[in-house]
Amino acid sequence: MPLTRRSWLRSSLGAGLLAATARRGVAGEDQRDRLHRLDELAEAPVLRIDGLDRPVTIATMELLRNRRNFVVRVRTTGGAEGLAVPNAMHLVHTYPIFLNRVAPFFVGKDARQLEGLLWELYRHADNYKYQGLALWVCVAAAEFAILDLLGKLTGKSIGGLLGGVRRREIAVYRASGNRGNTPEEEVAYLKQIVAESGARALKFRLGGRMSKNADSLPGRTERLIPMVRAAFGKEMTLYADANSSYDVPRAIEIGRLMEEYDYAFYEEPCRFDHWEATKAVADALRIPVAGGEQESSEFRFRWAIAQRAVDVVQPDLHYYGGFIRSMRVARMADAAGLLCTPHMSGSGLGYLDAAHFAACIPNPVPFTEFKGETDIPVSSETSSLKCEGGMVRVPSGPGFGITIDPAFLRAAVKVTTF
Repeated sequence: MPLTRRSWLRSSLGAGLLAATARRGVAGEDQRDRLHRLDELAEAPVLRIDGLDRPVTIATMELLRNRRNFVVRVRTTGGAEGLAVPNAMHLVHTYPIFLNRVAPFFVGKDARQLEGLLWELYRHADNYKYQGLALWVCVAAAEFAILDLLGKLTGKSIGGLLGGVRRREIAVYRASGNRGNTPEEEVAYLKQIVAESGARALKFRLGGRMSKNADSLPGRTERLIPMVRAAFGKEMTLYADANSSYDVPRAIEIGRLMEEYDYAFYEEPCRFDHWEATKAVADALRIPVAGGEQESSEFRFRWAIAQRAVDVVQPDLHYYGGFIRSMRVARMADAAGLLCTPHMSGSGLGYLDAAHFAACIPNPVPFTEFKGETDIPVSSETSSLKCEGGMVRVPSGPGFGITIDPAFLRAAVKVTTF
């Protein structure tokens, strides 16, 4: 890896967080040893559930729906309960997999064995043949609820279950989902969401999304990159997401423009399933390249990390199957001197899930994504659950540390088998 790229990483993402030269031991190892080391890190236990000496037998796992939102409710034979808000944006289409192939698997199982059960679920009834978002969104829905249950039984927060909380205050970046508006319209919108949140970092969209180099409007990207920097000044941290818009030459061209205007990372420049192309772009640029939101395979993540196809890995907590699998990705990245940030699914309590994850991983980027408050009536005794002054405080209560309004739960309808 060129020295210029390492230097850029330290300056743009923070020398204290990256500690690039000190933590880059993996890079000097033999390829076989490197992969073996990453395997060991991925396979090491994640969950910490000491204090539960007796089986925690799952009696029921239900899917509830209140308008466009879902809730998973898990109950034990002893009457304990865990609740989780899954990704409604995709579960509305994939819920038969949850009802028929995921939830029934957990009934009668010991929740303390969750980590091992995730692998058995993957094997169960050939579930692995559904590999991808359709399966893993459903697995994450179940895992989140069981983690909440285990947290309430042990008195631990999500971060406590995953190895320990390292930070409670999470600096956030606001992200725009717009594409196809004019640069002037996009800058006006970005100013609005900064004013609402006090965020000190922003992300916006480039290109045309899986568009084979076509822009959403002619010349929009080339105008927008310098225009956003001019609008917010050098103190604002800027990220941009191409959503698989470019081939390698065009991605490099856009990346060099981003370098000129001091952007902090360049997300998914090439097709998400073409890691070799992404690596070619990352090798050619100084700006850190981020990716992984669509990835569903631990082995492909391992390859991308070992080969340094990206500088920032972005597992989506829902699309990738939950906190435990995502923690393994963060561990591997940390060993390779790379940073990790959760991709935030845009529904439910996605911003809160991302904050819990950022609170406990060893190698977060300086800012974690925040897309705005939820329409689910939820409260916490230890957090406002809002972005205040560019920061979100992570709840410290057991499990997710939140209370969902009982009236909202009472009004929810149980979703039955498809």
